[in-house]
Amino acid sequence: MSSLIRNGTVIEGPLWPEPVEIKSVSRIGENLRIIGALINSNEHIDQILTPDECRRIRGGEVKLDFSASGEEFFLALESYRYRNASIFDPFLAMNSSRIDPLPFQLDAVYLHALKMPRLRYMIADDPGAGKTIMAGIIIRELKLRGVATRILIVSPGHLREQWRREMAEKFDERFIMADRGFFNSRRGENPWLTGNQFITSMDFAKQDDILRSLGAVRWDLVIVDEAHKLSATFSGKIKKRTERYRLGEVLSGTSDNMLFLTATPHSGNPESFRLLLDLLEPGFFANKGLIEEARRKDENPLFIRRTKEELRDFQGNPIFRKRFTYTHSFRLSEKEIELYNRLSEYIRKEYRRAEGSDGRIYIFALMLLQRRMASSIYALRESLIRRRIRCQEMIRSHDLEEPGINISGIEDEDEATRWREEEKLEGTIIVKSRYQLDEEVQTLTELIKMADDILAASEDTKLGELRKILDEVGDEKLLIFTEFKDTLDYLVDKLEEWGYTVSTIHGQMNMEERIAAEKEFRESTQIMVATEAAGEGINLQFCHLMVNYDIPWNPNRLEQRMGRIHRYKQSKDVYVYNLAAENTREGLVVTRLLEKLERIRKDLGSDRVYDVVGEIYHEKDIQEIIREAISAGISPDEIDRRLEPPWDILDDVLKEQLATPVNYAEIDRISQRIRERKLAPEYIEEFFRKAAQHYRWELRERSTGT
Repeated sequence: MSSLIRNGTVIEGPLWPEPVEIKSVSRIGENLRIIGALINSNEHIDQILTPDECRRIRGGEVKLDFSASGEEFFLALESYRYRNASIFDPFLAMNSSRIDPLPFQLDAVYLHALKMPRLRYMIADDPGAGKTIMAGIIIRELKLRGVATRILIVSPGHLREQWRREMAEKFDERFIMADRGFFNSRRGENPWLTGNQFITSMDFAKQDDILRSLGAVRWDLVIVDEAHKLSATFSGKIKKRTERYRLGEVLSGTSDNMLFLTATPHSGNPESFRLLLDLLEPGFFANKGLIEEARRKDENPLFIRRTKEELRDFQGNPIFRKRFTYTHSFRLSEKEIELYNRLSEYIRKEYRRAEGSDGRIYIFALMLLQRRMASSIYALRESLIRRRIRCQEMIRSHDLEEPGINISGIEDEDEATRWREEEKLEGTIIVKSRYQLDEEVQTLTELIKMADDILAASEDTKLGELRKILDEVGDEKLLIFTEFKDTLDYLVDKLEEWGYTVSTIHGQMNMEERIAAEKEFRESTQIMVATEAAGEGINLQFCHLMVNYDIPWNPNRLEQRMGRIHRYKQSKDVYVYNLAAENTREGLVVTRLLEKLERIRKDLGSDRVYDVVGEIYHEKDIQEIIREAISAGISPDEIDRRLEPPWDILDDVLKEQLATPVNYAEIDRISQRIRERKLAPEYIEEFFRKAAQHYRWELRERSTGT
């Protein structure tokens, strides 16, 4: 009977004292929301009906009495035509939104994703390719075709506000922000059933109570941004399902259509990628060999990936400017090398202390110290101070227990969470006695004094190398990336001391603060110092110069960083400077890695190598090589051998890249046909003027400022 409840019908039942004329009907899960009016009293009705209540309804006949005037018939017929405009204009969502889409975006949406009978798809284009725009077009098209009413967008927490803003500004789509406050205000009901369009964060949605509530509702469309964060891995033959992967399984089972968005689908692990695709269509790719076969045959029914170098506008011109990377190698001074060697000796000693026990967390903490030394002496000094404070607290409390820390999946957490866990890691001390604690405090004090002496004497070699780059840059805007907040604070102090104007973005800022900092950098300051928090959701294409003050040990982050300035509407070629100390062990590894990447780029005549760095080195764990270089002291020759790219398959990797070519000819042909068939805005305006005159509505001209 619920199928008879349509606009314009008259229904009866024990729910109301008299028949009801339906004005609108919408579905909320298995329930129906009806809006109408009682026939005799004209009382307004807005009610949600359960399936049982729908079965108790009688009627469902459309009233036809042919009493309307010819003018009313014309207006009704025209409104019906507009309601079905998508039949004549397959690009209706694009034409009715405030966007300027590009050919590759239309290709992905109209020639791939929307061609599927049931949309279960991944768009894995490079950073800066406009995946949010593609998602918005898909939302609009599915809604215009009556396919999607209930829509859920899941993203990292810091990107929620950006999604809400872009959907409202570009597509006029309003979403409810679902967070703990929203849920607490709706106790006693399932909050997901109180509306149709929601945005929520992965880490909120993965919580047990939220996951249960999600499992009890259905969605017409679920969109997951940064979908690679849902990934699982294998340990031997056992699948290790993270909390986020379990969230993906729930969403997969409760959604009719599902769209994944990611710029790094592999994350260096093909098996993890296969498990991610398994959330879209379970079992479609039973093993990674089937994915490779789909690549070779150019048959990618579940995903599409295009790299920046392939993309063109409607005139065939490259959309992205060229990019050039330079490894700015330098050598630490004698005092810095003395500190580095003393730190390395301390770390190797602590490695040996961790042997024979479950020292994985402790080794992770020691690697963190090494990363901070590679970032800046100031960041190392701050970590050593916090570590010494922890030792002193243990001495006072006689507590030799380690703090509870979970490092599983820490790299996938948002930056603020990762920093909190890393601060706990800094206090991870393996000691068996008070004597060992006293010895630890003494060693840390000596290291802190060595760092203080270098900083007090202004003998920071790396900072001096940055000063040289600044002299070359002149008055140009410059983006500087670092991994750590301590290094960011240090750089800001030095840059302002030198007379530069500086903005910052880091993980402790909310999205509104980051957007304000982006605006400040664009309009008034010369330098932006940012952590990885600016690697997602921030667009800085008005700047074309970038410095990696420290090199991330996860190679995929290089492309994420470059993607902030190497993106659509960048008007200049992009230049990236990578700072690395060549006379340290980890510096040698990253320097050789960058040299290998540059060699590949030159040999192939393309910088597409940065787009697939994770694929090229997916069997060569950079962090493991660095760990071995620090703890075991493997030779430079061994580092070279371990970093040598797989030349036998490299050409195939760069050609395939999961890539699907853009069908520019078909897009151009369809665009011409649509321009002929689309409803002219002037015609639609005239229709509304006639309707307003007939029904005596008051029309106001829209201000040009709105």
